[in-house]
Amino acid sequence: MGLERVLSVKQALALDPGYPILTVGGTNGKGSCCAMLEAALRHAGYRVGCYTSPHLLRYNERVRIGGREVSDEILCAAFARVESARGNTLLTYFEFSTLAAMLAFAEAGIEVAILEVGLGGRLDAVNAFDADCALVASIDLDHQGYLGDTRDAIGFEKAGIFRAGRPAICADADPPVTLSAHAGAIGAELLLIDRDFGHVADKTQWRYWGPGGKRHGLPYPALRGAYQLANAAACITALDCLRERLPVTAQDIRSGLLKAEPTGRFQVLPGQPQVILDVAHNPHAARALAANLANMPKSAQTIAVFAMLKDKDVAGVVDAVKNRITHWFVATTEGPRGAAAQQIAAGLQRAGITVPVTRFEDVAGAWRAACKTAAENDKIIVFGSFLTVAAVIRERQRANEGQVRH
Repeated sequence: MGLERVLSVKQALALDPGYPILTVGGTNGKGSCCAMLEAALRHAGYRVGCYTSPHLLRYNERVRIGGREVSDEILCAAFARVESARGNTLLTYFEFSTLAAMLAFAEAGIEVAILEVGLGGRLDAVNAFDADCALVASIDLDHQGYLGDTRDAIGFEKAGIFRAGRPAICADADPPVTLSAHAGAIGAELLLIDRDFGHVADKTQWRYWGPGGKRHGLPYPALRGAYQLANAAACITALDCLRERLPVTAQDIRSGLLKAEPTGRFQVLPGQPQVILDVAHNPHAARALAANLANMPKSAQTIAVFAMLKDKDVAGVVDAVKNRITHWFVATTEGPRGAAAQQIAAGLQRAGITVPVTRFEDVAGAWRAACKTAAENDKIIVFGSFLTVAAVIRERQRANEGQVRH
């Protein structure tokens, strides 16, 4: 891993953005922060480019301009330019993708870019572009094979997106010393939650305080979960830090909070039985999922449609949510990194799970069985990875298309 390859091709492409860049990193919460920032800035009238990962159904989801996925034609033209410019330089999938996204943004004449870190921060391809404001949503254990097996090691990698003399925002309530130390060493303007900005929750509204002053009577984000207030407060802080270049109004911020709703972030679908989609795939995210479930009305059954990648902490995820599940429908995840249903079931047994566990060859089969099993007032929780949620979305689409044809 390193930035040498992507920097050399960036130079060959003469990619030198003149618009402000907000870079968003963190173990969890990146997608939520990107969505809130994008919605607020779009409501303010800016032409926004937003680059996120991974995608659920279509690669185009990764690159949005003006709130819309970029077309195949624009992406293919950008890919061709990257391919021509790279010469003998080998690029990873994500490096190639990042450069193509930035080319698409340049061609579209965007006014601000929001870039989501793919992995870590310091050596991630988006870090080839200097952030005018960097935001780290959370720091916890994930991708230990690349980032290190402690919060201190991971915090240092996340802090790599900070820049000297520019705002560096952290929404983690207990940031590793390494993050603060790196910010101090390079002279970044570090802003910590509960020290430099924060939030106070009321029953129906919440209040924000930070470097730009106080904001009262804010609506709760469309994104569910108490932890989303920390993400929202960090986003408001970022917007306040850039207000001279990107002024936004109170109504722009309200709109951003209410309209941002990325797929699969504790997404509660309409209808009965209640279906919840959550891409939680590490213990930190699973604890947030468990907390959200605890705040919902109880149901007779809570059925988990569960599949993960084998290089993830399956035991840690299971331990976080096991007290909330009454029946596990576990499935094999597609692809070489996917964990087999038998492997997941064995992990559940080791975790002391005594409720029923049923195995399936694929997520679609687990989903269909869960739908047949669940009563009207039960819950079905789909989680474990982006691939798990994507498989259920596809299966629901196929079922809906079949109903329309008939």
